Amino acid sequence: MKVDFYGHVKQYNNIKAEIDANINEVIQSGNFVLGPMLKRFEGEFAAYSGTKHAIGVGNGTDAIWLALMALGIGKGDEVITNANTFFATAEAIWIAGATAVLVDCDPKTKCIDPAKIEAMITPKTKAIIPVHLYGQCADMKAIRKIADQHKLFVIEDNAQGIGAAGDGFKIAELSDATATSFIIQKNLGTFGDGGALVTNNSEIDAAVRKLRNHGSTARNVHSYGFNSRLDDIHAGILSAKLKHIDAWNDIRRKLAARYTAGLQGAKHIKLPYEVPGYRHIFHLYVIETKKAAKRDEFLKFLNDAGIDAKTHYSIAIHKQAGYPWGKKARKARSLANAEYNAAACVSLPMFPELTELEVDYVISKVMEWNKAQ
Repeated sequence: MKVDFYGHVKQYNNIKAEIDANINEVIQSGNFVLGPMLKRFEGEFAAYSGTKHAIGVGNGTDAIWLALMALGIGKGDEVITNANTFFATAEAIWIAGATAVLVDCDPKTKCIDPAKIEAMITPKTKAIIPVHLYGQCADMKAIRKIADQHKLFVIEDNAQGIGAAGDGFKIAELSDATATSFIIQKNLGTFGDGGALVTNNSEIDAAVRKLRNHGSTARNVHSYGFNSRLDDIHAGILSAKLKHIDAWNDIRRKLAARYTAGLQGAKHIKLPYEVPGYRHIFHLYVIETKKAAKRDEFLKFLNDAGIDAKTHYSIAIHKQAGYPWGKKARKARSLANAEYNAAACVSLPMFPELTELEVDYVISKVMEWNKAQ
């Protein structure tokens, strides 16, 4: 059996009429940039996020660094974030001109460990960027408490957690701004690149709208800015998909539960941990080999069996060739959990169109490898 990692084409075919109708509406309108479809989607996404504002931008990386710029964070400032995340999280800090400060993750959740944050705060620290990794919320209550005590901004990196929630809090509820990515592989993905920032802060909203459009708020009038706009065709695709996101996430959770039940007893594998009371939406279903040295052997075994398993963030930020960018980086003394996660992680196929038969096949092969150890 062959099991794909992504279900993009299947998903498109399932709601083809809805997507095509929105694309056709944009084409027939002749408004492709900053047009009515983008305005409509921004309203829908703000309502879904429970925020006053949503601003569509070119991609998730831009969403983070434009938020930093809107908050006046740049040269000479420090921003705390995860060591185990996609490179773009730290990259956005560097693009803004600030120093990335890397903190270890919680060994269970893989999200930033709040207990490790405070030791890395200095007078230069201006913000914390927690990442909702793999679709599970970081501990935003603890992070917000630390931020308030030290008068820091909080920007959530929610590229992987649209539709997730914590115990008694929603994503975007406890931060100054929340960035997300709409690249195709995300739970809510467009046909290419795209991103957005949501916020309840009207000053951040106004600043990012100006920054994304060449510093312009009126035709032919420009100040300092950039070109980072979510175009209307992408907005139309996302508008069609947004109506289905909660149902798709529910399916992901059911498939994840099937994986977890079937993989119980696998002594050489660590399974994902879901914080009690949280809603994990499993952008990725990531397991770890208990012996990191066995990871590549395990991955090859799955791939040879026709299972398109992958690794995500298998090189921690501080181990990347691009670190430190212009020496604008600082890290905690120990990043042991992040390093282990990078060396041991394997992402199993996970998308709403995955069948139970495919999941069961993956389970059987994982257990076969486990038994052979």
